[in-house]
Amino acid sequence: MTKCISILGSTGSIGTQTLEVVDQLGLQVAALTARSNVDLMEQQARKYLPRLVVLYDENAAQALRERLSDQKETEVCSGMEGLLRAAVVDEADTVLTAVVGMVGLQPTLAAIEAGKKIALANKETLVCGGELVMAAAAEKGAEIVPVDSEHSAIFQCLQSCRDCSEVARILLTCSGGTFYGRKKEEIYHATAREALKNPNWDMGAKVTLDSATLMNKGLEVIEAMRLYDLPLKKVCVVVHRQSIIHSMVEYCDGAVLAQLGAPDMRIPIQYAMTHPERLTSPAQRFDPFSCGELTFARPDLDTFPCLRLAMEAVQAGGTACAVLNGANETAVSLFLQNRIVFGQIPELVDAALQRLGVVQNPDLAEILHADAQAREAAMDAYHHLVKV
Repeated sequence: MTKCISILGSTGSIGTQTLEVVDQLGLQVAALTARSNVDLMEQQARKYLPRLVVLYDENAAQALRERLSDQKETEVCSGMEGLLRAAVVDEADTVLTAVVGMVGLQPTLAAIEAGKKIALANKETLVCGGELVMAAAAEKGAEIVPVDSEHSAIFQCLQSCRDCSEVARILLTCSGGTFYGRKKEEIYHATAREALKNPNWDMGAKVTLDSATLMNKGLEVIEAMRLYDLPLKKVCVVVHRQSIIHSMVEYCDGAVLAQLGAPDMRIPIQYAMTHPERLTSPAQRFDPFSCGELTFARPDLDTFPCLRLAMEAVQAGGTACAVLNGANETAVSLFLQNRIVFGQIPELVDAALQRLGVVQNPDLAEILHADAQAREAAMDAYHHLVKV
């Protein structure tokens, strides 16, 4: 069980809920990181007294240094160097990676190299560098426990499995996002205000929007393939609007195991901390007599092409998934700035995938280069749209 933790992304939705679990379990905190939230990071630093805090943005880090000048036991750092230090800080036995985006890949690799237990809440780590990450974990004997509700559910359902050869398929559940049931032409011109309304989960803007486009589920498909060494044909996306069944595993004998519970991220977060033990949690309890009807449907790949693009990228292999992710991060940023409409997100991603070649068996440098190229290609596609 975790005794001391380093939290990469402590001011976001997953990070703040992780700190609730820290309070519940009485864990120590060695390091905290965020992008630029000075106010909340100061509050967290004063409460948990970590040895190291990191704000990725240097200006924000300098402001925090001034505020924490009286807290001599806490060092303030910035940038990727700071993230890497937080990932390997000596006192931590567990590193929770909850930063959003490609920035999580290098710190996760560093934590694995340092022999830490990884509580993984950053999809992009396995999407962009899954082969590198899983190979490094195998070499170092590092444990990776997923935090995402769906992957935690799969992880829990697999506890009775001798090896993945017994798995017929994973049934990866999906809320369907904000626009479920609507057609492509209805939502093409949707705005950020309309898209950022997930029906069940309280998440940050990036993850909520990815849920609306179904890119989030596409990334999770790739993540499941990496985590459990499964081919695409064994990962099936199922729209389950109620978010009560968090995912299922079908075995070769026809048995299907499902993990159910209230849509409360503290449950999978705590399990990642306590695995293989289970401890009492303050999370809401599942009541089978009041949950209502549970429904299932196939995803609409025509209305939500991001899921299809993710499946095509993982089949292409190599750097294609890094291109997918980098282009998507750029498109999401443009959308949140109201510079493109909802339907143009997959168009920019597709344009980048079509433009860039694929490097098979990439090393870290090639993955980072593909990511940079993808962002540039997505911006070029945006400028073309503006001219048209």
